[in-house]
Amino acid sequence: MEFSSKLLEKAVNEMAQLPGIGKRTALRLVLHLLKQPKEQTQFLTESLQTMRYEVKYCKSCHNISDVELCEICSNEKRNHQMICVVEDIRDVMAIENTGQFKGVYHVLGGKISPIDGVGPSQLNIATLVEKVSAGKVSEVIFALSSTMEGDTTNFYIFRQIQHYEIKTSTIARGISVGDELEYADEITLGRSILNRIPFENTMKSN
Repeated sequence: MEFSSKLLEKAVNEMAQLPGIGKRTALRLVLHLLKQPKEQTQFLTESLQTMRYEVKYCKSCHNISDVELCEICSNEKRNHQMICVVEDIRDVMAIENTGQFKGVYHVLGGKISPIDGVGPSQLNIATLVEKVSAGKVSEVIFALSSTMEGDTTNFYIFRQIQHYEIKTSTIARGISVGDELEYADEITLGRSILNRIPFENTMKSN
């Protein structure tokens, strides 16, 4: 792809580094920005810079937040004894949109994937075990995508907490095997939360 401007080429190359954005899409987006008023581009730039430097991670659940304790964790009406374990903020948003879950979350920040060089120590697993060991948790719900990496992560965490007297469950398989949680429709996902099953049962069936 030949560019008439080095500045344009640099902007396109940077935009193309975003997930799912190829060079042609990046060029279309950059050209769109050039057509907008300069103030609009400035607003976009400032919002991205503010987010990058000021965004925080909840000290309890590791969700993205504007303050130290996110709105969900600071909500006294939520059931803090019930923890739903998810991969990232997109899964929190997907489950929250169902309106069916009234507990709190624990965001791992990924899944165990040796092929990608992601091990247990690189995820927020230790802090989850700490919560369980403190004796203030009655149920841990595994809500990771039904992929090999998701199942591996579920099993690893289960082994870390199985000797504590708590209930462990997983969302019902209304979500197709191999599907990512964020793409499930709200009704299916909501029913999967409500109809969750004991995690031990999934191990017996494998």
